[in-house]
Amino acid sequence: MTGDRATLLAVAGLHVRSPEGRDLVSDVSFTLDAGERLGLIGESGSGKSMTALAITGLTPPGMAVSGSVVFDAPGLGRTEVVGAGERRLTSLRGRATSTVFQEPLTALDPLMRVGRQVAEPLRRRRGLRGRALDAAVTAALEEVRLPDPERIARAYPHEISGGQRQRVAIAMALACDPALLIADEPTTALDVTVQADVLALLDGLVRERGMALLFISHDLAVVSRIAERVIVLKNGAAVESGSVDDVVNAPRHPYTRQLVGSARRLDSALDDVLDDWRAP
Repeated sequence: MTGDRATLLAVAGLHVRSPEGRDLVSDVSFTLDAGERLGLIGESGSGKSMTALAITGLTPPGMAVSGSVVFDAPGLGRTEVVGAGERRLTSLRGRATSTVFQEPLTALDPLMRVGRQVAEPLRRRRGLRGRALDAAVTAALEEVRLPDPERIARAYPHEISGGQRQRVAIAMALACDPALLIADEPTTALDVTVQADVLALLDGLVRERGMALLFISHDLAVVSRIAERVIVLKNGAAVESGSVDDVVNAPRHPYTRQLVGSARRLDSALDDVLDDWRAP
């Protein structure tokens, strides 16, 4: 526990090994408090997305997962994810944690209208039906600032833009009011202006709802905008961690210094767009 915050997630000695015996995640440990924002950063293959999958019990078949991942979510009690059965894990997903992935087309059913897809978690978790369900779908799309939510609800995923699809994916992830939102490279596939808009949207939603956030990215400039703490992963292992300010201003590991240099070159573009978005 940090200050008045209770620990929501405790990861200790997490290891993930491929079916071929290759270590994809090696001895990763961290805690995440209720309402806290943590960034996982590293290049492709660093283990950050595999860490997120292990946290939610969604590692691909054949992966060997060891260590400990404990959720202590309000109303659900303590749950050890590693070794848990699918029924218990299903009860965690949506209520304790939900995930927004990099490419919403992989999360959205291309043959189902957007409104029906947003409605499903609302129906399943809240028991809504009929007009109450329709109103909740509209409200969910409005919350993520989609224009003309009734039109968006009638559309298929391919009929709306990439930025709009990502907002729909966020609405679906938030439908069950999770204690922890995992955002896995949620802005990488978007152009810089849309990326900044989605980043600002996530920032506001997490703040308004008081959720914890695990934000995964290869871009330190993006992570520094939304996280309080950061863990730097390289080749599956944590090489540095600390507050965003400390890691950005006084990086200790050579790899982190490389990330900081890249982030500073990209930072001004995001700065301008985010300042415009936040201006009254």
